[in-house]
Amino acid sequence: MGKKRMIALGCGLLLAVAAVASAEEIGEVSTTFKLVGANDKIVVEAFDDPDIGGATCYVSRAKTGGIKGSIGVAEDTSDASISCRQTGPITLPERVASGKDNGKEVFKKSASLIFKKIQVVRFYDKKRSTLVYLTYSDRIIEGSPKNSISTIALPQAIQGGASSGN
Repeated sequence: MGKKRMIALGCGLLLAVAAVASAEEIGEVSTTFKLVGANDKIVVEAFDDPDIGGATCYVSRAKTGGIKGSIGVAEDTSDASISCRQTGPITLPERVASGKDNGKEVFKKSASLIFKKIQVVRFYDKKRSTLVYLTYSDRIIEGSPKNSISTIALPQAIQGGASSGN
């Protein structure tokens, strides 16, 4: 592979990562005491949808402690929950309003050193004018069916600068 091609691939990966929202930690609670290393915990994080201003999601997820968790090599469980809310005016980009971005990843967090991640994808239910966010985990070899959804109803959603109402 040529040097220019590798640079282009690296830039493309950076842009893909930049398009996924980063989370702000809101808080955490310990669930299991560990004599050595960090305790197991539940972490609550907030992220704003990178494509839709005014849409914020809160994700709670398990974080494994102990020695492996403290050095970053533990695998977190697939347990996660999500709640999304309208936190400001929402204007839907045309790609979202048309359904072309259905299933687009809007958040991702590592749940193990390299093989597992918790992610959030977004769908738009045009008939009901509702944003639907789905959180789940996946692994390179085998994912988990554990999942959670949250919705933001948009009775007067603005799509591409024009009202979707009558």
